[in-house]
This record gives sequence, C-alpha cells and structure tokens, in this order.
Amino acid sequence: MDRQPTLLGDGLSLRPLQVGDHAALFDAAADPLLWAQHPAQDRWLPGPFKAFFDAAVASGGALLIQNGEGDVLGTSRYYDDRGEDSVAIGYTFLRRSHWGGATNRRVKALMLNHAFKSVKEVRFHVGRENYRSQRALAKLGVELVAAPEADLRFPQETYFTFRLSRERWLERSPSP
Repeated sequence: MDRQPTLLGDGLSLRPLQVGDHAALFDAAADPLLWAQHPAQDRWLPGPFKAFFDAAVASGGALLIQNGEGDVLGTSRYYDDRGEDSVAIGYTFLRRSHWGGATNRRVKALMLNHAFKSVKEVRFHVGRENYRSQRALAKLGVELVAAPEADLRFPQETYFTFRLSRERWLERSPSP
C-alpha cells in the first residue's frame, strides 16, 4: 500500500508531509486545547511538537491536510502495515476551527477509501480520555477491539484500539 499518496476530494488535499511543512503545521498545532484530551498534552509546545513532527516525517506515512485554498488544517498518518491484512490510521489532529464539522469525516473517508484498495481492515489507537475522537470514530462504524495487542508506543492503560473492516466501510459509505 502506498502510505504517502496524494488524496484529493471534497475540498481537501492530503499530501506527503515534508520537512518544510514544520512551521505551517506547528501553527496549526500550537493550541493547548487541541491536546487537552490527548495522552501527550504538551504537543502544543515547540519541543514536544518537534519530536512529534520529526517522527511523522520519518514514519513514511504522514500526510499534511490542507483545504482548497492551501491552508494547513492538520495531519494524519498511515502506520503499522500488515500487508493485505491491515494498516492503522492515526496521529490525526485538526485545527479547532475544523472540529465538529465534516472535515474529520472527509479526511478519514479519503484515507479509508485509499487504504481499502489494499487492505482488509483499518485499526485506530485512541486515547482513553479522548472522547471527541472516540465519538468521531463511532460515526464511521468502528468496533472496539476487546483485548488490544500490547504496543509499547501506546501503553494499554492510555488507549483503546478500534477496527473497521473493508466490508463494514463499504456498507456504510457511498462508493468512492
């Protein structure tokens, strides 16, 4: 699966994250309220954000989210490829000006439609106290994984694992 495609649609552009995107993405991230429900609540600060950004660029799966005018809205990422079986989508954040509307759903739809051309299942890791993200995922039809596998990046006491099958997504969404 191509983890850094350029995805266009519905007034959005998702493209591979590049080193030169640091300042624009930090501008989108430099809001303490963005991270209030997240396990890493200090990502709005320059040091923690730089670590997040550098890891995103190094991952080979991070995408920059822009609107039709080219304004940076946030980022998301594909990670943990398991061949045709699954991939994870996460590390997503959007400017607060795009909370509560259709932007997150449109971003996820673009990413899910791309992923499901290659994989059978998409997984999501979400902070246990990140209720906003949990509600957004519920709208997509995800299922909670009862006993998530151990992942040292996300201690089990801090996150939930959700999954969405290709079949369930195709049942719930219009044709791509």
